[in-house]
Amino acid sequence: MKIIGIGNALLDVLLRLKSDLTLQEMGVKKGAMDLIDESTMREIQKAQAGLQRTEVPGGSVCNTMRAMARLGAEAGYIGKIGDDPYGNSYETSVREAGVDPFFIRTRGMSGCSTILVSPDGERTMATFLGPAAALSSEEIPDDVLRRYDCLYLEGYLISNGPLFLPVLKRAKNLGLKIALDLSNFTIVNGFRNLLKDVIPAYVDILFSNESEAEAYTGLPAREAVDVLAKEVGISVVTVGKDGALAGSNGRVIHEKALESNVVDTTGAGDHFAAGFLYGYLLGATPEQSARIGSLLAGNVIEVFGAQIAEERWEQIKLKVEEVLRK
Repeated sequence: MKIIGIGNALLDVLLRLKSDLTLQEMGVKKGAMDLIDESTMREIQKAQAGLQRTEVPGGSVCNTMRAMARLGAEAGYIGKIGDDPYGNSYETSVREAGVDPFFIRTRGMSGCSTILVSPDGERTMATFLGPAAALSSEEIPDDVLRRYDCLYLEGYLISNGPLFLPVLKRAKNLGLKIALDLSNFTIVNGFRNLLKDVIPAYVDILFSNESEAEAYTGLPAREAVDVLAKEVGISVVTVGKDGALAGSNGRVIHEKALESNVVDTTGAGDHFAAGFLYGYLLGATPEQSARIGSLLAGNVIEVFGAQIAEERWEQIKLKVEEVLRK
């Protein structure tokens, strides 16, 4: 099976904080994701110019597709970017990771997510969406969707009316399986009624963390995963240091987190989804898929940024093969 993702194409600018006092001075809640305008984005980056800085192509779905391609999956990615150097760099990096890029270009600056990493590894995001937020379903040809068996979307897209529901309907009509990540508890709280309609009607695989699952169901994670699994084919709820829960066909399994030296939690959920979806595409069991997800998440949190170091991938792929043989 082949998978294609649609997401907000954003350049990730990671800044390592010396203390959480910086967040207080900025008036930003630790662990939150705030949308900002271009001028605010530049002010934040300028104010933190002396901090360790890393620039990589990001966006939740892009991170997942790139990780899946590294494992050997046939993956594509759809997004909207500007005609600036950041946009050029973004497309090149996606292609070099082995992902087939399908980008809609527009004039102006590409989207950017400034990720403020606390000393304990927790991340706080200030995001300028730029043209990424203006992607519409009409800009995505049916011929592109038909090349794939599964479509993966991030919950952040739900605020984009011309894209979210129209592309779900089209993908379903074309026979694609649909996977959705709820992305953020504020998204769930703000669009709960729409999600209550969309998830049972269109979604086959649902990813969430415990706060998102609770926001949607009103239940703690261990109860929520079972409720969600009754609405979709497979429900996955990540529970931080306790690992992840996966529900399917009336069963719930618990996969423990990999023991890791936490440096930065950026991209942990994205990589767990990559591992789980990779297993799913190969026909693996929920237990095997969750174990692969845990393996990828455990590796990415040991590095600064949402990319696993190049030298780790061969070892990871060997471990994935071991999981699939069991």
